[in-house]
Amino acid sequence: MRWLALLLSLFAAAPALALFDPFAATGIDNRAGASVPLDGTFLQASGTPITLRELSEGKPLVLVPVVHDCPNICGTTLRGVADSIEQIRFVPGRDFTLVAFGIDPREQPAAAQRNLDELGRSARQLVESGGIHALTGAEGTIRAVTYAMGFRYAFNPDADQYAHLAATAVLTPDGRLSRWLYGLAPDPTDLRLALTEAGDGQVGSFADQLLLLCYHYDPVTGQYGSTIWTILRTGGVVSAALLFGFIGVALRRERKTVRSDAP
Repeated sequence: MRWLALLLSLFAAAPALALFDPFAATGIDNRAGASVPLDGTFLQASGTPITLRELSEGKPLVLVPVVHDCPNICGTTLRGVADSIEQIRFVPGRDFTLVAFGIDPREQPAAAQRNLDELGRSARQLVESGGIHALTGAEGTIRAVTYAMGFRYAFNPDADQYAHLAATAVLTPDGRLSRWLYGLAPDPTDLRLALTEAGDGQVGSFADQLLLLCYHYDPVTGQYGSTIWTILRTGGVVSAALLFGFIGVALRRERKTVRSDAP
């Protein structure tokens, strides 16, 4: 009877397991301003223990969640971030800290090193300068960071991989989530603005600070849009509404005048 009950429970659970979609469980929640733990211990590609706070050294953090041995989009995402960095004036290691943040707790530092070696084929200067760090860690430590950032991912047993979205997180030096930049390659202007914003006056020039006044961040798209164009578009709509309203009033007055003058 015990075996029969066990079999029945397995059959009952089978539909639920079949319906589980790891990709449906992925996503990013809007938690701007949330405090991200920086004192958990991770391992660098060299095997040396380190914390995110030690890596930050009082600078903004750029975290790219990846699976180091990922056969899909993770390598493309890192290359996209590297390409964006090459197009801005900010330098990793000097102005901010760039981290390839491993989300698969099964991976060891050797996997992180392979990821850096692969990235070095297209971004050799970035890797050789020490401007990027690749981390691995225990599941609980990883989850503490990803949960705080609102980054949701799930294990896909069919592919033996973690399903997740491609995105880049920008954190303030004290560990608050500032912005998420979505996609395989953040727009260089968006990355520049996000770092300027996260740096709170410590990163970027006065011109960069002024540029922030002309742009606003859209949490839905993960991009910065021009405030000036928004104002102009809004002003255009209001002007058009006032114009049509004036025309409508003038036409009504004209009709009343025509009717009053009629014999």
